[in-house]
Amino acid sequence: MKGTRRFLIVAAVVLGLAVALVGIAYAITNGEPDGDAHPYVGLLVFDVELPDGSQVPAWRCSGALIAPNLVLTAGHCTDGAVAARIWFEEGPIAAVWDDPPGEYPLGGTTSYEGIPYTNPDYGTGSLGKGLPAFDYRDVGVIVLDEPVTCADVGRCAILPAAGLVDTLKNKTDIDFVGYGVQYQAQIPGKDVPQPPPYNRWTGPRVRLYAPSQLVSGKFVHASEFMRLSLNPGGGKGGTCFGDSGGPDLLGGTDTVLAVNSYVTNYNCAGVGYSSRVDIPEVLDWIINEEYLD
Repeated sequence: MKGTRRFLIVAAVVLGLAVALVGIAYAITNGEPDGDAHPYVGLLVFDVELPDGSQVPAWRCSGALIAPNLVLTAGHCTDGAVAARIWFEEGPIAAVWDDPPGEYPLGGTTSYEGIPYTNPDYGTGSLGKGLPAFDYRDVGVIVLDEPVTCADVGRCAILPAAGLVDTLKNKTDIDFVGYGVQYQAQIPGKDVPQPPPYNRWTGPRVRLYAPSQLVSGKFVHASEFMRLSLNPGGGKGGTCFGDSGGPDLLGGTDTVLAVNSYVTNYNCAGVGYSSRVDIPEVLDWIINEEYLD
């Protein structure tokens, strides 16, 4: 991780067989294969630049195509990255270490390359009462280098009207879609990480779907975040490491209300928090392409 914090903004390492905690992002737990239900949701890999000037894959997230050549994701996914690539396949998306080998995380004929941009207000807020300022306005985009239209992937996700989240009732249905980890695997002997828990999250690179619900109410940071139920009973699901930046959709629609931002424990249970994209200033930044200035 970029630091051990009470709040876990989580992303998955993509350079080895094991999934490790490195930075920021979250995975759909208790989910099911998405098929072609949300074809605009893709698996993202971000590159960082080394001191010698070379670029290497560093972490993965999820994201949604919202317009031709434009992918919406989390700011903690784009922050510090110099390049990105995305796959829109349902998966499993094969890795270079698989047999037979695939293209992930290096990219190839089935991925699209792009440049990441982070909301200029990301991490600048001082929200108080325990909320980490580093997660403020946790929104980013990737501008793809080559033409990718909504028709190319099937259709695009839809941005919300300003203030839509404020109109939603408690227990409003929310759809999670992403490519994160799905289960925990025990790590034997000397490979056990410190500190606990003595396990690691893992799972194939597959687009998964799970239903959840909005936990509304006047919590102190409701103006910036949605609070969502993770792994509730009754067949519901949740998000976890690798799902960061994936869309939280108004149930049964393609409307993105927020992007997955952080969880509050290593078990990815209880509640999670997602950065709202219906905030007028955030929508203006996305729609008006101020990041290209």
